[in-house]
Amino acid sequence: MLIGEASRQTGLSAKTIRFYSDEGLVHPRRDPFTGYRSFTETDLVRLRFLKKARRFNFSIKDCSELLSLYDREDRSSSDVKTIASKKVRELDTKLEELNSLRNQLLSLVERCKGDHLPDCPILDALAGERN
Repeated sequence: MLIGEASRQTGLSAKTIRFYSDEGLVHPRRDPFTGYRSFTETDLVRLRFLKKARRFNFSIKDCSELLSLYDREDRSSSDVKTIASKKVRELDTKLEELNSLRNQLLSLVERCKGDHLPDCPILDALAGERN
């Protein structure tokens, strides 16, 4: 099937599918005359795999490693767990950062009177003024 149908079946944009193909994460056949990519069911499985992995915020490098492990029957689940555990730690760090930002913004929102006067601690904080 051509890229449009692969896009429809996976929910990925044609641009994303081309990117994954160019990165070597999927290996569609190329028509030597037109250059069109032709995707198989195996390619669709890999594209769906990539879509789910990217939703977990795995990097392209991580995705490549996970796909490599997926392809190997002699894989060790501990290798997969190591990659996933690293991602959990990264997500935990990001959550802490986001919670800190949320708390800071919430504090500014609570301090802002929200009236008709121009004084606004939110704008002051964004401008770098001390409050």
